[in-house]
Amino acid sequence: MSGPLNTSPDFSLDASLSNSSAIPAENPRIQDLYQKLAQHVDQAKSVIRKTVDTQMVKAYWLMGRDIVEEEQSGEQRAGYGQFVLQSLSQKLTKKYGRGFSVDTLERIRKFYIAYESYQGFQEISAPLVRKSHSEISEMAFRKLEPPQFSKNLSWAHYLLLIQVKREEARNFYEIEAEKNNWTKRELQRQISSFLFERLEKTKKKNKITNTSLELENFGHEITQASDSIKDPFVFDFLDLPYPGKKLKESTLETALIDHLQDFLLELGRGFSFLARQKRLTLEGDHFYADLVMYHVILKCYVIIDLKTNALSYGDLGQMQLYVNYFDQKIKMANDNPTIGLVLCTQKNDTMVKYTLGDNAKQIFASNYQFHLPTEEELTKEIQRELDELNFKNNLNHQEPSHV
Repeated sequence: MSGPLNTSPDFSLDASLSNSSAIPAENPRIQDLYQKLAQHVDQAKSVIRKTVDTQMVKAYWLMGRDIVEEEQSGEQRAGYGQFVLQSLSQKLTKKYGRGFSVDTLERIRKFYIAYESYQGFQEISAPLVRKSHSEISEMAFRKLEPPQFSKNLSWAHYLLLIQVKREEARNFYEIEAEKNNWTKRELQRQISSFLFERLEKTKKKNKITNTSLELENFGHEITQASDSIKDPFVFDFLDLPYPGKKLKESTLETALIDHLQDFLLELGRGFSFLARQKRLTLEGDHFYADLVMYHVILKCYVIIDLKTNALSYGDLGQMQLYVNYFDQKIKMANDNPTIGLVLCTQKNDTMVKYTLGDNAKQIFASNYQFHLPTEEELTKEIQRELDELNFKNNLNHQEPSHV
């Protein structure tokens, strides 16, 4: 009896063609052709992997739905849910082998619960549509087809996303992972660094209303200079000591350049590196801008000045000089006004306000740190800055006293 028909393409070379005497090993035309063929194979395999992963994500959602439904309609006794998972794990492992442990089934269950009201991934420009549990009908609960998940996000991405407790933050990370083609490692890093909370904090300080709703529905949209700034910036990837007097600015600059890919990921979408120590000459005097970027979304230059100490008014004046120089000497007619960013260990918002005045719209100061913040640290810092901002606003609205 003949064996089953093998429908998989055979990419191996015929033995007669592999003879080095028949085809010169260094033939440039053959090498070029080989590269083209290999590219076609790699692209096909990539599409197959993505398709398989997308289908498995859908299958896990359906499995989670059926598990939850059984728990809700099954025996109402303590431990029944765990009994269900243990029984299913044994049967699935016997049929399919590894990959269906009790822990895995528990994660599949959590995945469905997190995405129970998910209406499908929309176009990037459209918000994610979700409904409250009270709005989900029995028919919707038992619908046969799962929602349309992103084709660019794997099961590994969703395993990270279901660990995010705040739904609005989880929606934000899903949109940003899709927009920026984040790998699993990159998504993990952004979640661990509380990117959502840092952007939320910055936008609230800039008096942007509906901050959480905008981030949840549209991700990090960049339409003005302040949208490109976050506070603090986290440079955990540098493996440097906490900033102090012993750390030189040149050491910090070199470390950031040596980890440029991680640095650009932390800066955010749109930043493109142009130069370091850019020389600016004014009537024979030379000044050097630490780092020069171009923001491809905002279409403007971004000058970054690195400080290993607390912010001073001299740092702001120096940045004002750099920004003015770029605006008058370097930027083209179709470029937008230059952005200046001073990265320091301790900023002073009041100093920025009174030193720069109206120019503060294009020049910013942000703190940086070398360790990932804890949720408690970030929450305390957000509350401290909001309290400080409210206190200043109350002072500004008080009527002057008359003697």
